[in-house]
Amino acid sequence: MRKIILGKTGAEVSAISLGTWSYGGANKQGEIPVGWEGQQDNDSINALLRCHEIGINHWDTADVYGDGRSEKVIGSLWGEIPRADIFLATKVGWDIGDYGHFYHPVHMRKQMEQSLINLQTDCVDLLYLHHCNFGKQDQYLNDALETVRRFQEEGKTRFVGLSDWDLFKIMKYIDATQPDVVQPYRNVMDDTYGPSGLKDWIDEHNSGVCFFSPIKHGLLTGKYTEPVAFGDGDFRTNVNDFTKIDVIKKMQENKTLIEDRFSDHPYPVMRGIIDALLIDTSSGCVLLGQRNIDQVNTAATLGGKMSKKDVNWVKSLYCSP
Repeated sequence: MRKIILGKTGAEVSAISLGTWSYGGANKQGEIPVGWEGQQDNDSINALLRCHEIGINHWDTADVYGDGRSEKVIGSLWGEIPRADIFLATKVGWDIGDYGHFYHPVHMRKQMEQSLINLQTDCVDLLYLHHCNFGKQDQYLNDALETVRRFQEEGKTRFVGLSDWDLFKIMKYIDATQPDVVQPYRNVMDDTYGPSGLKDWIDEHNSGVCFFSPIKHGLLTGKYTEPVAFGDGDFRTNVNDFTKIDVIKKMQENKTLIEDRFSDHPYPVMRGIIDALLIDTSSGCVLLGQRNIDQVNTAATLGGKMSKKDVNWVKSLYCSP
């Protein structure tokens, strides 16, 4: 597995890193589905062990994934995997708790301490602010920033990160936050990394960057042949494209084209849609969900260099008409 330096953190991490949202299983916040159905802890554990074996050494989780289930699965493995081998990231911000806002400092501390218990570690390598909703008139912004920096001073996290689905929103808060690492939503269908100004900021400040949802929850693989109805507690029920037959047919058409162009690769579609994201960053990685050993073995073949010509061709397939 090719390694990259994650910006000014200086950490050497795998170009294809591990996202563990699915390890939390199906879940809801109120009536809103926020998890992934059908995940078994045994599959998660075996995937983690295989990741360590092949050199996928950056694992990303969050307090809200299964209300701590994802963190607990990871924390259960330090008897088999040296903690020092893994660059470990978690997040705070999507569990609203009892304090009226995600970023109330008392709530943030409660969540941080619980995450450390779940992960069975004294310190994480990276703690993200999970989103950029800081309340009316940003009333919790200073509290959030002061709290995460205090966690650094106390040795609870080495580095601080910032994440959001909306890259323009990240840009609104990035100067105030000065994150060591940024985690934006990005894939070949939904890509505002350049237009938002985030790419230029990352390059100028030598921050690390980790792209999440690179296959748009599986949609971009072209494996679906008809509209999908996911189970209770599965986040993908919120993604309208899974119900649109024209989108699904387009993904299948793209799959056929990519399989022909990258026929020398064992997983040509994944080669096309994942490796295309790495061309414009030297300090970045892709966070890819890997729910079982087979998916880890697929990830092991990715992260290679791709020509600009191939990248532009892949991206052109997914541009809206």
